[in-house]
Amino acid sequence: MPYRFLNVDEVAGYLHLSKPDVERLVKDRDIPFETRGDRPVFRQWDIDAWASQRMLRASASRLVEYQPKSSQRTSSFLAGGALLPQLLQPEQIDPAMAAKTKASVLRDMAALAVRTGCVCDPPELVASLKAREALCSTAVPGGVAFLHPRAQQPYRFAASFLVLGRSVQPIHFGAPDGQPTDIFFLLGCQDERLHLHVLARLCLVATRTDVLAQLRVAPDAPAMCLRVTAAEQTVVGNTHRAPSPR
Repeated sequence: MPYRFLNVDEVAGYLHLSKPDVERLVKDRDIPFETRGDRPVFRQWDIDAWASQRMLRASASRLVEYQPKSSQRTSSFLAGGALLPQLLQPEQIDPAMAAKTKASVLRDMAALAVRTGCVCDPPELVASLKAREALCSTAVPGGVAFLHPRAQQPYRFAASFLVLGRSVQPIHFGAPDGQPTDIFFLLGCQDERLHLHVLARLCLVATRTDVLAQLRVAPDAPAMCLRVTAAEQTVVGNTHRAPSPR
């Protein structure tokens, strides 16, 4: 549930960090927490928002450093190597999204997600996407946004997936550089441990390759899918296809 409380060990596992890393964040008050007695506790609702925002703002070097840690902590249910080919297929891509406002982007991307057959409650997904954007935009410099729900809930999706939309016209989506956005990813993870791992991978691919420029000139959905998976291969340097997280 969104208001579930976590202890230090649980937060460390959830964020793919060591316990000393979390204790250091608490000491420096760099992470949202409450105190019960002499122990810090963490609302999962707050940790979800804090972690995803840090990931979206992380430098390329920090994303590179994070990947081995998150890979180790997800190895029990997801092998290493390429992730995106297992999450994204051409039929999950809209290369000519007609949305002209932020609200219509959220609706159109949610509708695209529903077409995967993995969304259990479509209206709830739209509401959660809106709640996440109300906290702070998921758009980053470069004209791309990484949409995701406000909090990670295992009951929300029947399987993990990624959908991708390219808008016909760029839309002001709240990116920190003030520039419009035209490339939109929506990430849905059935297992909450997978969410930050894949979000970090997407951010790394976007910052370390020219995939955004390639997506803008790709002629259709299959070509866009190939651009994304090829860019990930460039980043991970591994042609092994990971088993499906589904």
